[in-house]
Amino acid sequence: MNGSVGIVETKKVTFPEITLECGEKIAPVTVAYETYGELNERGDNAILILHALTGDAHVAGKHRPEDKVAGWWDPMVGPGRPFDTNKYFIVCSNVLGGCYGTTGPSSINPATGRPWGMSFPIITIRDMVNLQYKLVRHLGITKILAAVGGSMGGMQALEWAYMYPEMLKSVVAIATSARLSPFGIAFNAVGREAIMTDPEWRGGNYYGFEGPKRGLALARMIGIITYKSDISWQYRFGRTHTYETDQELFSHTSRFEIENYLYYQGDKLVKRFDANTYLYLLKAMDLHDISRGRGRYREILKELKTPLLAIGIDTDFLYPTYQQKEIVEALKEAKKEAYYWELSSPHGHDAFLIEFSKMAPILSNFLEYVAGRRATINF
Repeated sequence: MNGSVGIVETKKVTFPEITLECGEKIAPVTVAYETYGELNERGDNAILILHALTGDAHVAGKHRPEDKVAGWWDPMVGPGRPFDTNKYFIVCSNVLGGCYGTTGPSSINPATGRPWGMSFPIITIRDMVNLQYKLVRHLGITKILAAVGGSMGGMQALEWAYMYPEMLKSVVAIATSARLSPFGIAFNAVGREAIMTDPEWRGGNYYGFEGPKRGLALARMIGIITYKSDISWQYRFGRTHTYETDQELFSHTSRFEIENYLYYQGDKLVKRFDANTYLYLLKAMDLHDISRGRGRYREILKELKTPLLAIGIDTDFLYPTYQQKEIVEALKEAKKEAYYWELSSPHGHDAFLIEFSKMAPILSNFLEYVAGRRATINF
């Protein structure tokens, strides 16, 4: 899909303070972010990409030439790609509460000189958006062409549409919901329990110690199961076993390949993510409900003013397609501009991070339409 953005740099900016929904303040607050492309003179060609639970600001390119892996949505961002850096100014920041440069529970609390840990205030998706708004204004952006995100990123995009409609021309909400379902909350509760019952969690004060590695790994294993589909496991692993002898087979330590994969993914996350951040972001997702404190759910959906594209995934059982369709249906009922497209994929929820070639023409089409370069949407 055409060119890469090449070598990129993560930048940081610090603001004096942010007031949270819970009433507490964080002062100061730092945001880590990356940008690709150039902001035009009018400041209105910006696209905001919003990351999911364990993502970061590094959407595309590499930090060093020797890096083996590029950013998490690299095939989508660059010259001639859907998020075309010849046309658009792309911004992505690490969310509030994160552990990739933005202030979070692993950051130093200036009042104590120690990591915040569990003394960090409870944060919400709305708090994340408020901090992103500060960044957007700092960068000189006058209008956001599109707020785009999948999963937790889609939650942020929907809140952008409600909180700052005057700044926004459109929303792309992928594999997400306008309020987290009881099903999603249940899985998050089990993930939190896995971390908090690890003795090495130490009430969240594990910095300088081993930390809850086993608990975080288990939480990730639980999460990974919800990000895939039965058919994807069948295709990739089937019932392939790692035993070589019957003695190994009839043992509690023998494993199927799918088990090895889950352990690998759990251990992989432990090496790059903070357990307390995981807890805080799960809680922010639990609290996500676009109608919370505002009114009746469907009526609040109808209040969204910006054109919206919702993308569902036919094998996503964590955010089933009805959750995206109900957003579009409410908007259409209110005579608003809304579109739905369904991605057919065996990969489940994770398909938005895998099926680049299928998604590319849809996103390109919609962005060209929003930018006024085409009169109609064709998909």
